[in-house]
Amino acid sequence: MDNSENLTAMMMFARVVECRSFSEAARALGLSKSHVSREIARLEVRLGFKLLQRTTRAMALTELGQAYYPFCTRMLAEMHRADAFVQQLHQNAAGNVRLQAPVTYGCQCVAPALNPFLRRHIHINVDLDLTDRSSDRLEEQVDIAILIRARAPQGAHVRVLGDIDWGLYAAPAYLAQRAPITHPDMLPRHDLLMFHGPAHTAALPFRRDKQRLAVDVRSRFRANNSMALLNAAQAGSGIAYLPSYMAQAALARGEITQLLAEWQMDRLQSYLLLNEAQPAAPVSLLCDALIAALGG
Repeated sequence: MDNSENLTAMMMFARVVECRSFSEAARALGLSKSHVSREIARLEVRLGFKLLQRTTRAMALTELGQAYYPFCTRMLAEMHRADAFVQQLHQNAAGNVRLQAPVTYGCQCVAPALNPFLRRHIHINVDLDLTDRSSDRLEEQVDIAILIRARAPQGAHVRVLGDIDWGLYAAPAYLAQRAPITHPDMLPRHDLLMFHGPAHTAALPFRRDKQRLAVDVRSRFRANNSMALLNAAQAGSGIAYLPSYMAQAALARGEITQLLAEWQMDRLQSYLLLNEAQPAAPVSLLCDALIAALGG
């Protein structure tokens, strides 16, 4: 027996018993009397026993119908509670949410994801603070913080947002002047564009199947912002090491090309850091929207 077929009919049966009338129950449900009667008759066929004794003047529960009725009333009560929960959620979905995110990730990914959320929830206001400060502890005036790192923050209420893969990108004009790059070992002969580090050389990680490589490269241009590195790559100044979200638009426009895409490089995770395990409705709604838009 497919129990899912019975749920609507059980609700109708409970209403009929409550109202002691098919007509009154149908009116309360906004349905026709014939539809309610037909659904309960089909339920009786699926159950294999009669629930109601019907006459032209009266209706009475059978003995098995009397025993079955409490299950239906509990289901109806749960449905009412679910409706009340949804109604309360929408009533409470108003207020301010203070969101903190890294600068570039916030501009490239978070801000576009907020636009449909704001259109859908007209009574929720979002204050977005873009900063590259990073801490496992949420600031007092912040409801949600987005962190990007290799491991989950410790001792906090955390929800996983998604993976962020890194890769190598260069302009077609730069690549046209050089031999094709077919292996990571060829990178030391090229100009790398990378984030600030303690030295001008860095070891880039590469993984493919069971192979693991660490290739020392020299960064000709360094910056503390991925937009600056992307601009340098688009101008043909070298090969930029960037998070994938930063390169997507330029990649789609053909302004840059990904190199050695068959190799996996650094992979970080983005996390939502919350003040409470059970946050208020506006915070929960925004978390769900961010996970739906940015998760993956």
